Amino acid sequence: MDASIIGLAIVVLAAIIIVVLSGVKIVQPYEQAIYMRLGKFVRVLNQGLNIVCPLINQVVKLDLRTEVLDVPKQEVITKDNSPVSVDAVIYIKVTDPKNAFFEVTNYRLATVNLAQTTLRSIIGEMELDQILSSRERINVSLRDILDENTDKWGVKIEAVEIREVDPARKVKDSMEEQTSAERKRRAAILEADGQKRAAILEAEGKKKSMILEAEGTRQSMILEAEGKRLATILEGQGEAQRLRIMSVGAAAMDSKAMSVLSMQTLQEVGKGESSKFFFPMELTKLVDGISDYIGTASKIPDRPVSDMSDIERAVGSADEILGPIPSPDEIKAETEKVDSQVREDMDGVDEVIARKPRE
Repeated sequence: MDASIIGLAIVVLAAIIIVVLSGVKIVQPYEQAIYMRLGKFVRVLNQGLNIVCPLINQVVKLDLRTEVLDVPKQEVITKDNSPVSVDAVIYIKVTDPKNAFFEVTNYRLATVNLAQTTLRSIIGEMELDQILSSRERINVSLRDILDENTDKWGVKIEAVEIREVDPARKVKDSMEEQTSAERKRRAAILEADGQKRAAILEAEGKKKSMILEAEGTRQSMILEAEGKRLATILEGQGEAQRLRIMSVGAAAMDSKAMSVLSMQTLQEVGKGESSKFFFPMELTKLVDGISDYIGTASKIPDRPVSDMSDIERAVGSADEILGPIPSPDEIKAETEKVDSQVREDMDGVDEVIARKPRE
């Protein structure tokens, strides 16, 4: 009797514990739960401890974290009739647990199937080159379309990424041949452009070299001309001064002195090896002058020797006749002046040479 009562009490206590526990629902921080009683929606249970009606309740928990869904690879025909295999991944998140449970049987499967059909539609409207170069645009378009259609399910499409675009083998071979041909074309263009640039640079170098050579020749000719001009001037000045000095010295000589000089000239001429002699005067007059000087002439002219006062009265003072004779210092100063002018001209030439290559 006592044993049966104790057994019954244990059964009743266990039943009470089961009933109480069936009315206690714990929801995790990343979840929300749908609470239904006798087939009727009651409310959404939030995170934490929730007390519901025991035994006659039904609680379905939904994960609110971002989920990653894999869109299986599928073969799609592009707008230019190129077969290509495409797959993607989708990042989704449940924002409304009630709609995610009541509006669609399986929101994950529905989202994946919708992504497959939408991806096939988008890829079919594009050419292969556009698909390979416009992945970001495809991702944005696919995300917008999926997000609009899954909004009524309480599911938000956070991101869509095309994982792989794999053209058919024949298409790949054609693309490789096209790429190889394009690279060869670019290489040929670059080589031709390099040869063109090299020819231009070579021509520019020759042009500059010819300009510099011409400028150097002109500068050399200018310097040579300036040197010749200066030498001619100095030589002429020296010759003029020599003639002036000789004229002043000869003014004091009488006919006897001239006769002596003429005899010395004949003596110098006789020393030469030439058999012909040319005299700048009549020989008889020269002989008469010599005979008068040595006293064998019929008469000796009485001609006084001119002094400096007679010369100055006849032709003027010696300073007026000779003119200013430059000293060595004055000649050096004049030479330096000419050198300075030549250097200025050379600087102007160098400036012109430096300016022409830039132009």
